[in-house]
Amino acid sequence: MKKEVYSLCFMCSVRCPIKVTVENDQVKFIEGSPHVAGLEGSICPRGAAGIGLVNDHERVQHPMIRTGPRGAGQWRKASWEEALDYVADKLKDIIGKHGPESVAFGERVQLSTPVAKTLMAAIGSPNHFCHDALCRGSIRTATNSMVGYTVTDMSPDYKNTKQIVFYGRNFFESIEVKGVKNLTQAMLNGAKVTYIDPRVTVTATKAHRYWRIRPGTDLALNYALIHVILSERLYDIEYVDRWAQGLTELQSFVRAYTPQWAEKETGIPAQEIVDFAREVSRDKPAVIFHFGYRGAHHTNEVYMRRSILILNALMGSYESKGGLYFKKGPEAVGGVPPRKLTDLDLPKVDIPRFDKVGTPEFPLPELRFGVAQMLPYAILNEDPNPLKALFIHRFEPLLSMPDTTLTRKAFDKLDLIVTIEINYSDTAWYSDVILPEPTYLERLDPVQQANGLKPQLFLSSPAVKPRYDSREGTLILKQIGERLGLGAYFPYDSMEDYVRWQLEPTGFKLEDFAAKGFVSYTDKQIIWGRKDGIKFKTPSGKIEFVSSMFEDAGVESLPEYEPMPSPPENQFRLVVGRCALHTHISTQNNPFLNEIVSKNVLWINTEKANTLRIRDGDLVEVSSKYGSGKIKAFVTDLIHPEAVFMLHGFGHQASLATRSFDKGVADSVLQENISDMVGGSPALHHTFVTVKPA
Repeated sequence: MKKEVYSLCFMCSVRCPIKVTVENDQVKFIEGSPHVAGLEGSICPRGAAGIGLVNDHERVQHPMIRTGPRGAGQWRKASWEEALDYVADKLKDIIGKHGPESVAFGERVQLSTPVAKTLMAAIGSPNHFCHDALCRGSIRTATNSMVGYTVTDMSPDYKNTKQIVFYGRNFFESIEVKGVKNLTQAMLNGAKVTYIDPRVTVTATKAHRYWRIRPGTDLALNYALIHVILSERLYDIEYVDRWAQGLTELQSFVRAYTPQWAEKETGIPAQEIVDFAREVSRDKPAVIFHFGYRGAHHTNEVYMRRSILILNALMGSYESKGGLYFKKGPEAVGGVPPRKLTDLDLPKVDIPRFDKVGTPEFPLPELRFGVAQMLPYAILNEDPNPLKALFIHRFEPLLSMPDTTLTRKAFDKLDLIVTIEINYSDTAWYSDVILPEPTYLERLDPVQQANGLKPQLFLSSPAVKPRYDSREGTLILKQIGERLGLGAYFPYDSMEDYVRWQLEPTGFKLEDFAAKGFVSYTDKQIIWGRKDGIKFKTPSGKIEFVSSMFEDAGVESLPEYEPMPSPPENQFRLVVGRCALHTHISTQNNPFLNEIVSKNVLWINTEKANTLRIRDGDLVEVSSKYGSGKIKAFVTDLIHPEAVFMLHGFGHQASLATRSFDKGVADSVLQENISDMVGGSPALHHTFVTVKPA
């Protein structure tokens, strides 16, 4: 029997709405939802490859308990009752000996995150954290400090923009389908794209202007652009006078950062910087300086992202057609959002977090996400408290956090590691217990609240029955909570119960999602008036060039620029990124995607390769003082001589994931675990490496 199911794709964090065609309980086809403007049936390669997950025999098929040394791949199959009892008994023992603060829970932000936060609060632990800092923590801190919103509260108006600037945001390769389609339409209508990156990417080939910038000097370029825009009064004077504070201080600060100064730092000709500042200003306010999705490159990352936000402010781009809109929630039209478990009366936890976020030592990163890469240091140093148990949910610390050797050493000190996963990730492989989830095509997920110009709710509904002995994370966490005597905090018995409980105050019902997969609170766009209607959430109610959030914490808003050092002789700055075929570290074992891109290669500049006697396709050893690996060289003119590049997400060591096992090199093995101590993100492009023939 054939049927169509509307749901959400979970092959990356964008979660595009999809239509799934099913026949005899088999997924036959996945496409983008025809009911969503901007998608109209389109889907990216990863979304299409979701079909390969359902019947993949290399998935985790039942609960597993480790029987040999960690990482040795020695397991025994367990029933759910045994596995959950095992976890609960271990937790009781650990909490009894070391207190609730000895438990930590890390995950990629997902629809069940409030459930994990509820479990941790009920236990009495402050140590819930997310992957977010590893990606955009410094961007969140920057946007909070400038406009009072986070990066996820802003949406670029790609379709109507006239100028867009990307800083290493490989937009046409790290695909967000709706955004790509809308920007493509804008380009057909005359919009201009400027792309800035040490490497020629697919996005660079689509751009009207490409600058091969010296690695790590984007902030210098932006200061020079701000200098020109202010000195020539190219900014939106009326808008800035109404909505910004600190202009005088900004003008004084950038006076020294001339295009001539920036040319020496960036390698971009001064006159080109001047010409671009003049050109882009003519199209204001329909201008987007893209804030980026991954802002985890250098130790000054938060200031680089603030400089992007300043440029948008000078163009008058916030809440402007073709610029950046703030997303509105149901409350903007008198609606009520879905319930979350965290809305319940939970115990207050006053113990310091493992990462010290929210203390004078680390005051500015967002408390609700934490700073993941501090975990190894907290475990090893037992500071501020000993950590003994770790839960991991759809997250891969061993290959996401810099310095895998350090992370593994820290994990060896833990008494319990529990991973909730679909596939054999490296962290699952290093765990004591693996609790398997169904794929997104087999499960009902909590409701997704999608804020925007038209706030909506989306539902990820099961298309087929689960193939293996798996359970939804939302149920797994409830059942662990019940074994700890905390069942009162989880008022549901099934996923359907939970979704209906969430929807109860909204006025919508579960059945309302069947026709299209989503419901809308309004059919009209909510746009604030640029004259008096914009609701900035800063203490001043304005865009803060001089941030009260920073100044109150004793942190400079506009610190003096520190030159970016070039690598020592015969070394390179390691630069990493993604491609259209893979999502982070989660898709490398997918049977379809692996067949197309099964391993990474090392991009190296032709002239530098010749000096090192490296030819295209040669096996080379790339190494830092943190680790090393062997990888094939891709010799090319399309990368800056100071940099080498590799795709993130390869070098897996879980041998039961046979397609991705030992293919390529993990960038995390090479990287130093060093952070932007203001913004919170790791500096993933900080590390210098050597390259030599293997």
